[in-house]
Amino acid sequence: MKYVAIIGTGFVADLYMRSLASFPDIAVRTAFDLNPDRLAAFAAHWNVPVAGSMADLLAGTEPGDIILNLTNPHAHFDVTSACLEAGRHVYSEKPLAMSMEHARHLHMMACDRGLMLASAPCSLLGEAAQTIWAAVRDGRIGKPLLVYAELDDGFISQAPYASWRSSSGAPWPYEDEFRVGCTIEHAGYYLTWLIAIFGPVRKVVAASAEVDLAKLDGAPTAPDVSVAVLFFDAGVVARLTCSIIAAHDHSLRIIGENGTLEISECWDNDAHVRLRRRRRLRRRLLEGPFSTRLRLKQPTHPKVKRTGAAAMNFALGPAEMLAALQEGRPCRLSADMALHLNEVTLAIQTAGSSTGAQTMTTSCPAILPMDWAGTL
Repeated sequence: MKYVAIIGTGFVADLYMRSLASFPDIAVRTAFDLNPDRLAAFAAHWNVPVAGSMADLLAGTEPGDIILNLTNPHAHFDVTSACLEAGRHVYSEKPLAMSMEHARHLHMMACDRGLMLASAPCSLLGEAAQTIWAAVRDGRIGKPLLVYAELDDGFISQAPYASWRSSSGAPWPYEDEFRVGCTIEHAGYYLTWLIAIFGPVRKVVAASAEVDLAKLDGAPTAPDVSVAVLFFDAGVVARLTCSIIAAHDHSLRIIGENGTLEISECWDNDAHVRLRRRRRLRRRLLEGPFSTRLRLKQPTHPKVKRTGAAAMNFALGPAEMLAALQEGRPCRLSADMALHLNEVTLAIQTAGSSTGAQTMTTSCPAILPMDWAGTL
């Protein structure tokens, strides 16, 4: 049996618990939250042991365990620092840290201590991402040139979000969501896919703004819209849009010399990957009106049912870390990847209206596809 411990039992922790249930060889050793009522409700709902303090939780874990840092984003640095200081591997919810200074410090701590450090999201390990990646490797669209990626979530401030509850009763943390911002919360869902497929981001040209000023009774919050043009080491150029203003759209198009790969929803591990060919008809060039669904030939990973807008297995990342520890190999979700993702995300988030081009200072090694993702 492999073990994780959970720090932070709010809204997202229930999504992890539902996902962890799909891995019978992974168990929760213990959980902790600063809010005793929230911790009690979570523990009762999921029947997991609780720790009286974070120090008790760390003392009660083993060196081969992974700590899941599911706390408020502004607490990520302090919590992860304490876990690394105690000699524990950490899988953190996004972001790794709210500043690059803090992110670099965590990266240095993990490297100096020989510990694994990774950050969400882990959907790049899911079937949809691995399928579209396999199609690129297989040359289904020829040389990839351009990517359009959308992460629009609708006009959230007008949604009935105060009534949103997780399965154990935790409220959706709307104040944190608005103050952290949709770019930090969501950009990683496609950034991780694109970094895995096309390598590190070399340069970011972005703009961000807060345009809905009615959130939280007019109190200043983070940007609620951002647009970035990303230049990758592989030569591919991508345009990534994040907002909580425009109608829901989580689509991705990878345009190549010979066709286009399409997906409509990155929050669904089972989303259909479609190939659309380009055709010449007399004196016209047409995008094919019909598309072909692409599938991997072998079984992939455990799926989870949809909860709200997502049908993602949040445990794919922790499962990958535990497998890497057991097998004595590097983790696909490396500390270098987490640091690079943090830099690119913050570059987009903080761009404002006048930052201009930003050259990235971090990088990460090539990521291996999942063992089951070799053949279409």
